[in-house]
Amino acid sequence: MSDRSFDVIVIGGGIVGLSTAVQLLGLRPDIRLLVLEKEDAVAKHQSGHNSGVIHSGVYYKPGSLKAKMCVEGAAAMVEFCREHNLPLQICGKVIVATTDEEMPRLQVLFERGQSNGVPGLRLLTCEQVREIEPHCASLRGLHVPGTGITDYAEVCRKYAAIIQARGGSVLTSSGVINIAQRSAELALETKRGEFLTRYAVNCAGLQSDRISRMAGRRPDVKIVPFRGEYYDLIPERENLVKGLIYPVPDPQFPFLGVHLTRRARGGVDAGPNAVLALKREGYGRMDFSLRDFTDTLAFPGFWRMAGRYWRQGTDEFRRSFSKQLFVNALQRLVPELTANDLVADGSGVRAQALRPDGYLVDDFQFVQTQHMLHVWNVPSPAATASIPIGRTLAGLVIQGLN
Repeated sequence: MSDRSFDVIVIGGGIVGLSTAVQLLGLRPDIRLLVLEKEDAVAKHQSGHNSGVIHSGVYYKPGSLKAKMCVEGAAAMVEFCREHNLPLQICGKVIVATTDEEMPRLQVLFERGQSNGVPGLRLLTCEQVREIEPHCASLRGLHVPGTGITDYAEVCRKYAAIIQARGGSVLTSSGVINIAQRSAELALETKRGEFLTRYAVNCAGLQSDRISRMAGRRPDVKIVPFRGEYYDLIPERENLVKGLIYPVPDPQFPFLGVHLTRRARGGVDAGPNAVLALKREGYGRMDFSLRDFTDTLAFPGFWRMAGRYWRQGTDEFRRSFSKQLFVNALQRLVPELTANDLVADGSGVRAQALRPDGYLVDDFQFVQTQHMLHVWNVPSPAATASIPIGRTLAGLVIQGLN
């Protein structure tokens, strides 16, 4: 076997692709494995642009992959961070109802979390919320004591180091530009030459639908990018937040709403909002790609989604351009916050699979073909759940190799 021929090639050096490679080499240390990453380092996109929360599993439909893998993954991620001395704080989270309308939805979250096996959940009075978060406004709250925070970019770098220690390879600056079937192998053409493999795993995140089309598998979903923008609390006001403070999410809108999150390395994030990104890997408000934008607009499901969520989308768009509107949303959680307490920070772009009927794919989605496994939808809590996701995908790959 040449140095350009492998048993398995994983396309994408984000947290899901790297975890899959780690788990594969744990199950089959004899295979030749390569991870191809198009950027100059791992974790350059979703895995390195997030708030670092180790989610608990209260939000997800009981019985879904998200629910099962998030609860299992949270425990596994905490153990992994402790084993490898990575940044970790178990700071807990409160989800707070601030209107009468939100009270029944808070009860639903509590019951859903119990069904999913989230440990330690407790409904709180407003006085009990204040004992945990003294500056937080609420009518009632839900305490999730096991919620933690880490640095997922560091987790990715540790995954990459484990891959290499187990005999695998991670090659950066190696974006895949074509895939061809050759007898019993796939030929992956990259900017650093051609590589052959018996089996490939498409973990390309924001580009996963395009990689599928390269391989001759036309996906029935479209990846639509949503940008989430963050502010930082100034150091003098970080005392307003002890752990994590979240609103009760709007069940008519598939995002959690702006919230306040302590970071594992210090500081407090405020955000994110959720606006349509005009470029799949565009982190600036004015970043634009004609190809990406027209790709979104040409998909009928986008217009169906826009018709369904136009009011919420308009609110998110206005908040993107108005710091005061952003502050107003945060003041529902912590009334003492002012515009002077916040400074603009970075942003992240979420790869969200959208169906032709205009509904966002709600669960993780994996599709297997003869020589390839496609990962089409792994939004949050994929980082939290990366270990069980990797284990599941590794099992599917081994089936495909046999």
